[in-house]
Amino acid sequence: MEKYTEKKIVMSKDEISQAIKRLAREIADKNEGGKDLAIVGVQTRGVFIAKRIIDELKNAGGYKGGEIPLGVIDITLYRDDVSSMETPPQVKETDIPFDLTGKKIVLVDDVLYTGRSIRAALDELMDFGRPENIQLAVLVDRGLRELPIEPNFTGKKMDTSKRELISVELEEVDGADRVVLMGEE
Repeated sequence: MEKYTEKKIVMSKDEISQAIKRLAREIADKNEGGKDLAIVGVQTRGVFIAKRIIDELKNAGGYKGGEIPLGVIDITLYRDDVSSMETPPQVKETDIPFDLTGKKIVLVDDVLYTGRSIRAALDELMDFGRPENIQLAVLVDRGLRELPIEPNFTGKKMDTSKRELISVELEEVDGADRVVLMGEE
C-alpha cells in the first residue's frame, strides 16, 4: 500500500467557505429558488458539506422552498470493489427521511475522482424512489474519470495524477477546514 505525504494546501478554510457559498448560489439559481429541492450527502464529508450548503441556501435568501430536506447515504454496500478490499468496510448510516419521488435531488460529495463512488450513490438513491432529477455537487473535482459522470456544481477543479490524492479535511470531522494535495513518498 502506498504512503502519501502532504505536498501543498490547495484550499484554505476561507476558500472552502467561499466555494460552498458559490455552490449554494448556483444550486438556488439552477433550481428556481429551491422548489421541490432536497439535498443528499454522501458519508462522511459529503454530509457536512451538504449541511453547509443548506445553511447557505437558507441564509443567502435565494431559497424560497421552505424547509430543505437532508438525506444521508452510505455507499459502502453499493461499491464495486467491496469484495476486493483487504479489510471489511465499516458501514455507516443511510437516512433518507423523505420521499424522493418528484424531488430535485442534489447529491453532495467531497471529491469526484473516477466516478465510481457517484455511480454507487446513484444506484442507492434509485432504490429509494424516482426523483425528478439528480444533480451532483462536489467540493473538488480532480479529474481522471473512469465513468462518464460529471458534476453540475464544482467548488474547485484541479488536474491531478493517479499518484496523487486529494484530502478534504473538515472541522466537523478533522478539527480544521482545508483541502490538501497529497503525493506518494
